[in-house]
Amino acid sequence: QVELVESGGGLVQAGGSLKLSCVASGNIVSINAMGWYRQVPGKQRELIAATVTGGGAHYAESVKDRFTISRDDAKNAVYLQMNSLEVEDTGVYSCWIATWRDHWGQGIRVTVSS
Repeated sequence: QVELVESGGGLVQAGGSLKLSCVASGNIVSINAMGWYRQVPGKQRELIAATVTGGGAHYAESVKDRFTISRDDAKNAVYLQMNSLEVEDTGVYSCWIATWRDHWGQGIRVTVSS
C-alpha cells in the first residue's frame, strides 16, 4: 500500500507563487518517475510536470518557464514551485509516482484569482 499526501495548495492572486509538496509513504521499493497532474474544469486531466529517475524534467507547454519540479528521494517527496500564476492555472493538482504501478494523491485545489 502506497499513500501520497499533498500540501501547499490554496488561494493566490494572479502573478503570485505557490509551492506544492507531496510525500509518498508505504511499500515503496523504487520510484521510476514522479510528477504532477492538473485537472482544470471542463478539460481532461493533464500531466504538467514530471521528473524521471536518472533523467531530466519535463513540462507541459502551458507551465514551462513558470513551474519547476523537484524531488527529494530520501523523503520520497516531489515538489512543484509555481510562479507567475495565472487564472488559467486554477484547478486540482494531484501528485503521481510510478513504481511498478502508478499511484496518485487525492488532489489539492489551487485557485488563482484575478
